[in-house]
Amino acid sequence: MKVLVTGAKGQLGYDLVEVLGSAYRVVPASRVDFDITDVKATMEFIKEVEPDIVIHAAAFTDVDACESLPDKAFRVNALGARNVAIAAREVGAKLFYISTDYVFDGTKKGPYIEIDSPNPINVYGKSKLLGEQLVKEQLNRFFIIRIAWLYGPKGKNFVKTMLKLAQEKEELQVVNDQRGTPTYTKDLARQIMELIPTELYGTYHCTSQGSCTWYEFALEIFRQAGLGVKVKPVTSEEFPRPAKRPKNSVLENYMLKLEGLDIMPPWEESLEKFMKAIKKEVLPS
Repeated sequence: MKVLVTGAKGQLGYDLVEVLGSAYRVVPASRVDFDITDVKATMEFIKEVEPDIVIHAAAFTDVDACESLPDKAFRVNALGARNVAIAAREVGAKLFYISTDYVFDGTKKGPYIEIDSPNPINVYGKSKLLGEQLVKEQLNRFFIIRIAWLYGPKGKNFVKTMLKLAQEKEELQVVNDQRGTPTYTKDLARQIMELIPTELYGTYHCTSQGSCTWYEFALEIFRQAGLGVKVKPVTSEEFPRPAKRPKNSVLENYMLKLEGLDIMPPWEESLEKFMKAIKKEVLPS
């Protein structure tokens, strides 16, 4: 079975290629291979590859940049998703569309489940939600995978940033009023692999178990790294960003649990695995 992964050079795409490569013939693709905003180029590339599965992980993920470049955000995250969906339909492939916790506004008291109504509060979330809607319009064989607070060995992420800053500063300020679920890319790739052979189409939340604030996440990173860094909790108002963030973006893997397919571990355990994997790269000897 052939699996096409768009955004293969990105954080999630990197681990999708590695994890799925053990069981499938994986075709990695990035923007140098074709432009997802060009429907003709997208159709031509995917028809040539003839995949059985398309995992669409390519996206414009810079949340703050999306605020100042809304046209690019909607062109890449929404129209790009539509174009890939059209091509997947034409070749008869299943489509996995990678979405986000930011489709929600963060006002719910507890974790969001798949039946909760989206209400994004920033351009990034709005563009990804439109991508979800366009995918649903184009084909029936789709999985919408909502993820959150992703980190992995490829590229920049919160874990690497914290470890780097810990070597440069004696005290760090980290937001303590935004709650979510840190999720390791390798775990997510394994969860997607669990869904691939099924026909259980629909929308799924795929995050680690449990939740924390960014401040609590930072504390656990430094605890596991054995670094005695002083961390000061601050509010979102004290740390302003161009894009508004939801205060609560915790996702519950409700549909996976109903199907008996939830294999996502607690976030603390996943962080420990990741820290061991990158120890030589980012931690001082």
